[in-house]
Amino acid sequence: MLRRSFNAGLAGAPVALMAATTTSPKIGIDLFSVRSSGFSAFEFLDHAAQSGAKLVHFSEIRFLGSLEDEHVKKVKAHADKLGIELEVGMRSICPTSKAFDPKQGTAEEQLERVMRAAKLAGSKIVRAFLGTMEDRKGPLPLEAHIENTVKVLRASKSRAQDMGLKIAIENHAGDMQGRELRQLIEAAGSDFVGAVLDSGNPVWALEDPHQTLEALAPYVVTSHVRDSQVWRCPEGAMVSWTRMGDGNIGIESYLKRYIELCPGRPISLEIIVTNGRKFPYYESKFWDAYRTVPAWNFAQFAALAEAGKPRPDRVVPKDKQQAMEKEDLAVSMKWLKTFLGATA
Repeated sequence: MLRRSFNAGLAGAPVALMAATTTSPKIGIDLFSVRSSGFSAFEFLDHAAQSGAKLVHFSEIRFLGSLEDEHVKKVKAHADKLGIELEVGMRSICPTSKAFDPKQGTAEEQLERVMRAAKLAGSKIVRAFLGTMEDRKGPLPLEAHIENTVKVLRASKSRAQDMGLKIAIENHAGDMQGRELRQLIEAAGSDFVGAVLDSGNPVWALEDPHQTLEALAPYVVTSHVRDSQVWRCPEGAMVSWTRMGDGNIGIESYLKRYIELCPGRPISLEIIVTNGRKFPYYESKFWDAYRTVPAWNFAQFAALAEAGKPRPDRVVPKDKQQAMEKEDLAVSMKWLKTFLGATA
């Protein structure tokens, strides 16, 4: 099924241009941005409101605190009082992924529980993902993980549609390039499956985020946004995630294109600042995990690295981590508001 996909056809074939909108997109926050805060769901919402967000993305159950009906209803009521829209998410739904937790039940059972909570919270989506870059390695090829995820999605289709929900799969932690996630969505059914477009994760999959956007634009329902820096090293390339405006991926042109191709879709900041991570693509063994990556895709990523400058590591003491995450988010929120022409 997946091997008959449109790998070659996607190269150089632009996505049909959607009508541009003059309305600024809704600004949101993915709570992973302040993951070390120890906040309750209500404190998360208060912090987001103080930051000027109109949407909060509970990307994992731990941020929501509980899936119990009464708790979710209280969270929804607090969000309504603050004028904040909610999105609800979970982690891996691929039963063969290294990121999947079988202790929580089958993938279908886990998805069912989160869909119920999402419905109660007024979320239009349930965010989920396949896995991480580790699923590109090992005896089971990525295509098999994709097919297993598709099976879970198809089994959950009627329930999602009964609830009026879309299951939104994220390009997560280097698991899939844009074209691969597009294949997954089309194989499962784009009538009930969409994409959470993350601008930072493509560089962990050897992909220029602009390529990911072009591949997934027709299916994007929401977003996670952060900047990245890519540069050359003797073994290949180094990648770090940065505050907005501090990277070299062309985040300004990325956002302009996103607004053009995905009108009305929110821009939710997921700010994670990391030190450099090495991708040693001059080593032959490295390519075992990327054997299906087209040359034209890799060439654009390599060009980013050639043009990039090294970014020094940042040392943050453990007792300062919470404060630094909040600062990274605040600085990035100010940048985004300025970029969109809003009042900081």
